[in-house]
Order: sequence, then C-alpha cells, then structure tokens
Amino acid sequence: MVSTSKIKSVDFYRKIPRDLTEATLSGAGLSIVAALSMLFLFGMELNNYLAVSTTTSIIVDRSSDGDFLRMDFNISFPSLSCEFASVDVSDVLGTNRLNVTKTIRKFSIDSNLRPTGTEFHSGEVLSLINHGDEAGEELVEDSVSLTGRNFDTLLHQFPISVVNFYAPWCYWCNLLKPSWEKAAKQIKERYDPEMDGRVILAKVDCTVESDLCRRNHIQGYPSIRIFRKGSDLRDDNAHHDHESYYGDRDTESLVKMVIGLVEPIHLEPQRLALEDKSDNASKILKKAPSTGGCRIEGYMRVKKVPGNLMVSARSGSHSFDSSQMNMSHVVNHLSFGRRILPQTFADLKRLSPYLGRSHDRLDGRPFINQRDLGPNVTIEHYLQIVKTEVVKSNGQALIEEYEYTAHSSVAQSYYLPVAKFHFELSPMQVLITETSKSFSHFITNVCAIIGGVFTVAGILDSILHQTMTLMKKIELGKNF
Repeated sequence: MVSTSKIKSVDFYRKIPRDLTEATLSGAGLSIVAALSMLFLFGMELNNYLAVSTTTSIIVDRSSDGDFLRMDFNISFPSLSCEFASVDVSDVLGTNRLNVTKTIRKFSIDSNLRPTGTEFHSGEVLSLINHGDEAGEELVEDSVSLTGRNFDTLLHQFPISVVNFYAPWCYWCNLLKPSWEKAAKQIKERYDPEMDGRVILAKVDCTVESDLCRRNHIQGYPSIRIFRKGSDLRDDNAHHDHESYYGDRDTESLVKMVIGLVEPIHLEPQRLALEDKSDNASKILKKAPSTGGCRIEGYMRVKKVPGNLMVSARSGSHSFDSSQMNMSHVVNHLSFGRRILPQTFADLKRLSPYLGRSHDRLDGRPFINQRDLGPNVTIEHYLQIVKTEVVKSNGQALIEEYEYTAHSSVAQSYYLPVAKFHFELSPMQVLITETSKSFSHFITNVCAIIGGVFTVAGILDSILHQTMTLMKKIELGKNF
C-alpha cells in the first residue's frame, strides 16, 4: 500500500505554514483590486456568453415558399378615376393578366387622398358592346347640346337627364352618335319635353366644355351619365348622385334603358324614380365616381421572374385623351412576401439592427406630376428584390422577408401614360444565422480570467514588496 508521504510528494499546491507568511498593507490593497477586477471581467464574460451573435452570408436563393411571390400594395391616384383604373401584370415568361379585379379593391378619393365613399364597383361591363349598324343613315340631331351655362339649369328642370359626354375625335363616340340621336328622337316623341317633362337626352362636347367635363370627372369618351333631379339632397357630399351606363349602345338598348328610368316616375312634379334593382339594371347602371381620384389596394401573386405591375386607364369601349391623363400617385404601401408586423421586426433588432429597413422602402413617398413635366408622362419604378432569412443555431427559420431597392424615373410616352413598377428578384439571398458560444468556452475564459488576474497581481505584489524592502535598506544606510 502506497504511503501517505509518497502521495503528498505529487502535490502541486504545497502549503506554507501560516506562521511563516507575512501580511502587508500593499498586498491587501492589491488583493482587493484583483478581486474587483476578477468580478468585473467575469461579469463581462458572462454577458458576452449570454448575448446572441450572428453571422451574415450570401448564398444562392433556397426559397421554401414556392415559385410565386406575394406583392401587397396600396397606391393613391389623385387624377385617375376608379371607373377606368386597371391593374395589369406581366412577366418575361409570357404571363399577361389585364384588369385584375379578384384581389383588388378600389375606393374613390378626393384631391387630398381622403375616401369619398364605400368601395367602388364598376359593375359587369360588357366585353362586347353592340353599337348597331346605323352609320350610313342621314343624321338628325335631336339631343340637346349642353354648356357650362345651362347644364345645372337643365338638370334641375327634368327628373331624369341622360347626358352623353363625348369628344368629336373619339372613335367610340362616332360609333355611338347615330344610335344616340335616333334614341333621342324616339324618346322626344314618346315623352315630349314640354308636355311630359320627365326626361331629356343631352350631350356635352368635352373638347369645348373641358371645365364642365372635368367637374363631372369625365376621363373616358363617351361617358353616358344618368342624373336624377333632387338626388343631390340625398347625397352625403351635396353633389348630384349620378350613375354610369355600361350597356349596349344601339338605339333599341338606349331607348329601353331610358324607358326603364322614366316609367316609375308619375307625372306629378317632384315624384322621383326609385333606383331599378333588377339584375339587368345592376349590369348596365352603376353609380358613377363622385370624385376624380382612386385608391387601389390589394395583393397579387407573381412569378419569381422579372415582371411588371402596371396601373393605367383601360376600357374596351372608351377613348382617352392622353394629354389630359395624369398618373401622379402616392405609394401608401408596397411590400413583397408575407405581411410582417412591425413588432416582429422590433423583436429581431437584437439579431440584425438593419433588418426591415428596406422591407417597405417606397411607403409614404409621393410621385406627383404638377404638369411642369408636360403631358403623356409615364412614371416608372425599378425594384431590385433580395430575400433575407434569419435562422436560429438549430436551423429553425425565425423570419423570411423580402427587401428591395427602388429607383424611380419619368419618361414621355407616345401612348397613354401609365404608372409602372418593374420588379426583379435577385438569385442570391442574405442568410443571417444566430450563433451562440459553448459552455466549455465560457468556463475556459473564466478560468483564464481568474488565473491571469491572480498571477499578474502576484507579480505586482512581489515587485512592490521588493521595492519597499530596498527603500528601507537604503534609509538604514546599508550598503550592497
């Protein structure tokens, strides 16, 4: 059996008897400083161990959210009527979707971007409108021409006023003209303005009465409006509550529409027709926009390839004066990918301070053409989209978001001006990985702190003690 003395011989920490040691004031001071230093450095190391650090890398996009990307937007157009506002999507693979409505909502707004009513519905616009076959007949004009001077007077004189806002250069207006005048003749014979006085068919030349047409928010030609006398008393904005006609434009259809409006009205004055709630009326008659602006909001699923989101005035049966179109807009919101709450970004600031700064870069930015750029101005935005993914150390994804850069420009257009958003998704993505220190690394650093401070303090104490001993010897006059 090994003796106790042999075991003691391998002791690394041999003890000096306490009677042989001497405590000094300088040693006590250094011990206190060393203890405080150990405590401070231990706290710093513990905080560093508990803190979460990240590593950022650029890798090839490994998207797990499919081949389509969600695009959310909310854009206000102060000078584009909801009646003709169209949202189109196209991409380099040949996708071309025109006038998307399923996931889009429209609200009429005023010049201050405030909504003027509920959601705007243009109704079921016929894809192929019948104009009749009357262009070769001799034309007799029986509809009344209106100007800014007599417009309000006539509208308050007849319970029903059906007005055709047109432009002489318009192709669709010239197709409508024979049917319109023939319908005006038949209505005049059936409901004599002097004897009956319940309805009148009129017209306004918007190239002459531009202010009148602008006041009624006419942006496409021809626009057939139905005004009801006294309906302004029921309207919240104290304006004429008028409707748009979207049906066929042949004589028979026009006459039938007018008769349907007039028949419910009795000959006694101030008795107004009730709105026709039949299915047919809901298709051809719909409340006209009360203002000239439109807010378009919704979302779109687009392929992850270069493409375009375009907002423009579109109609298969109207003409537009490109010199009068103003595509100014304010981007209230534009983002890609899943909708992420601001609180989520705030919670992840500890991982990446810049996370979320470019998630909605265009939000709140106005792009207004004050006519100083001239007519036919297209406003384009070029968006470069990059995916950012934050992953925990165990591989769990914390967040996937798409950030983008935006560059905007204006260009003169030969055709109708539009607002266009070009988007292109980068094939690379930013990967932010959460990393944490191992416990063994923490313990090693703690030991290094304690041992290092203890050793340095011991060296300093030895130097200080030797110095003080030497100074005492010099004072006693001892020679070396």
